[in-house]
Amino acid sequence: MLNLVLFGPPGAGKGTQSEKLISKYQLIHISTGDLFRAHIKHQTALGKRVSALIAEGELVPDEITIAMLEEEADKNPQANGFIFDGFPRTVPQAKALDDFLESKGSAIAGVIALDVDQEELTKRIAQRQLETGRVDDQADKLKKRIEEYFDKTIHVLPYYEAQGKLSKVNGIGKIDDIFNALCAQVDQHQK
Repeated sequence: MLNLVLFGPPGAGKGTQSEKLISKYQLIHISTGDLFRAHIKHQTALGKRVSALIAEGELVPDEITIAMLEEEADKNPQANGFIFDGFPRTVPQAKALDDFLESKGSAIAGVIALDVDQEELTKRIAQRQLETGRVDDQADKLKKRIEEYFDKTIHVLPYYEAQGKLSKVNGIGKIDDIFNALCAQVDQHQK
């Protein structure tokens, strides 16, 4: 089973590249952001809690995120693998993901970090906000999300680096060039 974590700050291109990787490698995409938005859209009890947290630019607590992720993975027992987008964001989440996958006889094959500088991120998200109107892309929330990534989330990378699973790809450039660089890394993780 090919399980990948696609890592990067908001606006790095994780969603765009995930779609391409899913198609090529026949993976199931699990995006915590998509899960949160679905729960919010359907006004579930969980969605209402998540909505309040996201509106303040806060991270959703680990136990909620992990439960939603496990539920989604369990819906796809015949999957060739998963691509995790937006998760894990903390070392405890990374350990919980490892434990969950191990309980299923699997593991993370590789973690690929898209490197994009803050200036480019700000430009991309401003454009995305104009196109989609996503609440979490508004300037005040965006600043907090990017700071959260660089202050906290990025510290998950050494956890995977210590396991020999981390690769980095330049996330600035043409979408297809970035995709080809990602595929080269995925292919290395499959060996």
